Amino acid sequence: MRSMTPEVERVGEIRNALGETPVWSVRENALYWINVEDDPEILRWDWASGDIRRWPMPERIGGLVLKEKGGALVVLASGLYDFDFATGQLALRVKSPLSDPVALHECVCDPTGRFWVGSMNQTVGAGSAFPGGGAMFRLEGNELIQEFDGISCANGLAFSPDGRTLYFSDSTTQRCDRYEVDPATGKLGPRQTFFELDENEGFVDGAAVDTEGAYWCPLVYVGKLRRYLPDGTPDIEVNLPFGNPTKVSFGGRDMRKIFITSTAQTLDHASDNPLDGGLFCFEPGFIGRPDPLFPG
Repeated sequence: MRSMTPEVERVGEIRNALGETPVWSVRENALYWINVEDDPEILRWDWASGDIRRWPMPERIGGLVLKEKGGALVVLASGLYDFDFATGQLALRVKSPLSDPVALHECVCDPTGRFWVGSMNQTVGAGSAFPGGGAMFRLEGNELIQEFDGISCANGLAFSPDGRTLYFSDSTTQRCDRYEVDPATGKLGPRQTFFELDENEGFVDGAAVDTEGAYWCPLVYVGKLRRYLPDGTPDIEVNLPFGNPTKVSFGGRDMRKIFITSTAQTLDHASDNPLDGGLFCFEPGFIGRPDPLFPG
């Protein structure tokens, strides 16, 4: 495995309590992302002007995807909502089937535009390392269909370029799995182990896949990103100047940059690194794919 220490650029002066879900808008040349908790909000950074806009959310936010016709599908603790950036209005689409302390969490659209969302047991890191109680869902119409359960913290969601492989990690396991996907129905095949981490290698967080089909994921709490080849071989390790990367996404006008969100918190205390909680980008030497838009 090769090591890389790139020149990492900070984007703006934002410091999020828990930054997540960077999503590049090709049509706007702008990046959206979220602050999950402690003043939950959606943020937008404009490539040309550098301006940052913010939309406060009424409760914990777990993720978002942009929609073909504008706006976003937003994951809040209470359900899935359509969000209008122009008015700031939320409209409930699907009520969450979960109950506290388990909440809907990370989400992604597959290449067909089908929406997938996992969940997080919010007692993770509070004395219960493997609390379970969560599930993985796909959205069919206005119904959440459960694909599997027993998870504690859904992370690492991404699809292969052909949409036939779903990558998933329950962060508490230090393992990343993959599932074969039927593109026509969205049904999943059996779980297969994609790769495993050693005890001192952190945890898999939010991932992205490049045009070569390689999987990029942050290793939260150890300040690194990894690139894994489609067969699970670790290819590149990226050293970062901050310790808590949370999610990556390709973006920029030519999709040659990786954007990285981060958290100002560790599992049990605030980070000592003043860069943690910031938004960053660098050029990895690989090209990404635009995030699929939700058609609904």
